[in-house]
Amino acid sequence: MQTGKFWLLALCCAASVAQAAPLLKLSALPDEGASEQQRRYAPLVRYLSAELKQKVQFVTLPDYSSVAEALGRGKLDLAWLGGFSYVQARQLGEVRPIAQREEDPNHTSVFIVHEDSHAHQLKDLRGKSFAFGAQTSAAGHLMPRWFLQRDGLRPETDFRRLRYSGSHEVTALWVATGKVEAGVLGSAGWQRLVDSDKLDLSEVRVLATTPAYSEFNWSVRPRMSHALRQKLTQALLKLDPRQPAHREVLTALGAPKLIAAQPEQFAALEQAARSAGMLDKKPGN
Repeated sequence: MQTGKFWLLALCCAASVAQAAPLLKLSALPDEGASEQQRRYAPLVRYLSAELKQKVQFVTLPDYSSVAEALGRGKLDLAWLGGFSYVQARQLGEVRPIAQREEDPNHTSVFIVHEDSHAHQLKDLRGKSFAFGAQTSAAGHLMPRWFLQRDGLRPETDFRRLRYSGSHEVTALWVATGKVEAGVLGSAGWQRLVDSDKLDLSEVRVLATTPAYSEFNWSVRPRMSHALRQKLTQALLKLDPRQPAHREVLTALGAPKLIAAQPEQFAALEQAARSAGMLDKKPGN
């Protein structure tokens, strides 16, 4: 009788501990509406909840800086970040990248000019009008700026006129229509435009392509326990497209598989952001 009471008490205690397991919060860059984000990341929420044996919640946030700030301040446990969002989050705390898509370590940017331009290499752009994309874009601004400076070009002084288009598509449009003589955009964005025939790019040519650099990643909050970080890392890296449940998650994430990510992969991006004066102000301030 006493033994039965003991086991009943043990089971009740175990249930209480399970119910008290902390809520794990995750988020991602808001590239779509809040309801669409919730739908898109639902398979990942279900998967992580089963793997970690605890409740997982997807949190929608209004903009990139909000995601960076929430993760850096430990208000999120896991987040999908862009390159600049990652270095912003690192200003607030030691966030750590743990996973990324196979293509993410190999992002490049392409410099484009009008077809009739006499420019044949980057130094020929000196004295011409030029467009970056959004100021906080790694592919459309920070990394190409860094490579330009490395090659001796100072955008503020060496271009006749410097503009920010706000997007890859607008940069390509400006060059195609002669609004600027040259510009730069992410190679993935460029390829999407070429494949979609959304713009008439017959009058535009690629002048140069940057070396590869790392961009997007899944990062965890500062001061996360080693044990939990390992569990999250293993859960993401073991996703296998041959398993239907896993395939649903990977399809939602736009990846055939995920690979490990390390902090040192983003050192050049952080240096680029600092050299552009983009890290003087912390997100949320």
